[in-house]
Amino acid sequence: MFHNPKILPFYMTYPMPLFYQEEDAVMRDLEYLQEMYPKEARRYQKMVSRILDRFDYDGSIIYDEYPDRLAVYKMAQDIMAVIAQEEKDAQREIPAEKMPEISEIVQILVCHEIYKRRQAKGNGFLKF
Repeated sequence: MFHNPKILPFYMTYPMPLFYQEEDAVMRDLEYLQEMYPKEARRYQKMVSRILDRFDYDGSIIYDEYPDRLAVYKMAQDIMAVIAQEEKDAQREIPAEKMPEISEIVQILVCHEIYKRRQAKGNGFLKF
């Protein structure tokens, strides 16, 4: 059998370490872009991340293959209630007319944070 030293076996053509380096680069890029959020959204994003730590365990709904829409909505509403209370305690009460807007922003941030955590643990659908 003829052996050419310049030809690599198939399993060596796409080494796995590069896959993980790419994934780390994507996560760093995502975190960099999050730093560009407007000041208020960045503050809420940090609060959402901190509160969502309680839901970050094996078997949590955030790691279900298809998270239930109602459960994620309820989680976002619960987080919004905590944020509203923290804002009230910090003498930055949220005006009633801004509450629906902020609630929608928080719901988006919750979904985004769930996505980030699923990707970081390797449980997401898309692999970078």
